[in-house]
Amino acid sequence: MSVKSLEEINERIHKKKAVVVTAEEIIRIVDEKGPAEAAREVDVVTTATFGAMCSSGAFLNFGHADPPIKMGKIWLNDVEAYGGLAAVDTYIGATQPSETRGLEYGGAHVIEDLIAGRPVKLRATSYGTDCYPRTEIETVITKDEINEAYLYNPRNAYQNYAAATNTSDRTLYTYMGVLQPRCGNVTYSTSGELSPLLKDPYYRTIGIGTRIFLGGTQGFVAWPGTQHNPSRPRAENGVPLQNAATLAVIGNLKEMSPRFIRAATFERYGVSMYVGIGIPIPILDEEMVRSVAVKNSEIFTKVYDYSVPSRDRPCLGRVSYAELRRGSITLNGREVPTAPLSSLKVAREIADVLKGWIAGGDFLLTQPVAQLPATANPKGLEVKAGSQAANVAGGGAR
Repeated sequence: MSVKSLEEINERIHKKKAVVVTAEEIIRIVDEKGPAEAAREVDVVTTATFGAMCSSGAFLNFGHADPPIKMGKIWLNDVEAYGGLAAVDTYIGATQPSETRGLEYGGAHVIEDLIAGRPVKLRATSYGTDCYPRTEIETVITKDEINEAYLYNPRNAYQNYAAATNTSDRTLYTYMGVLQPRCGNVTYSTSGELSPLLKDPYYRTIGIGTRIFLGGTQGFVAWPGTQHNPSRPRAENGVPLQNAATLAVIGNLKEMSPRFIRAATFERYGVSMYVGIGIPIPILDEEMVRSVAVKNSEIFTKVYDYSVPSRDRPCLGRVSYAELRRGSITLNGREVPTAPLSSLKVAREIADVLKGWIAGGDFLLTQPVAQLPATANPKGLEVKAGSQAANVAGGGAR
């Protein structure tokens, strides 16, 4: 069954002889030539996505002031960052809102400002110690003036994601955008047939250690993302029918571009961050080429009613991405307009940039050092009575 090995593909990349196409281009090639011939001709398929990924953030190290300070409370442009690490390390989350500007500015904006080279105000306080006598500091930093700065996003690149609508009589403001009353619209978030984990549905080539495009530079898959759930029901082609696998990713913030990492504010919801991710898929055999050639018409998701305030919202139907991309779907017997939250234009740009890197010999493919889990069962958070929770905490302390 094997057509070529990863080592053979990397040798062709090294010699700048690799045949690289995007996940949209491979569909036409397979239609014209069939999977066997396509597997022989094509070495790498590039996939990409550019959408709001709230579970994102950055680790920063500021270096030590003189006299030094053990930062306990930290703000960057009045956005609180986490101060529970060592003296001058912090983690700033993308969705943390500003304490002075509210929901219009947040952690994602700070990250975008740093990437763009704009100055960011740093303010920190401390209780002071003999070894860290300073108790407060206020200064201005840029990415070139601090030590390490790397993006570490705990949950990105969802493998499929549900579409959203609203059956209630009032407008809803959500992370899926503004949902008009009485099923006035449906929103969805994916690049569909271009999306990485939809084209490698069983994670044969995408795993821990995979080199990727992240925010305009090379990054890596660091771990299975939080809420990773590959045990979801799948279609016959192997693609999950709803939210499934996720990736934790890491990369050098200093090398990224604000073109591919952008802050966003969702009306009356809050701040998020658009993250550009591209992942190359080596064409090892016909099975792999069949996976990357799956079309929007063969990828399905479910439409959920966000007016129900529950983690188990009712499903109103199942649609393909080809239907969603037409601009309207039939829901409960009537046509409802649809709109994407992710940018297919930027995703296509990322797939092309990654294609150029590989074809130019500047980006070699990596074998995962460990596979992503093939099964998982994420838990919900059960709310317990206060006295019971206190007893559990007390027992743990003893």
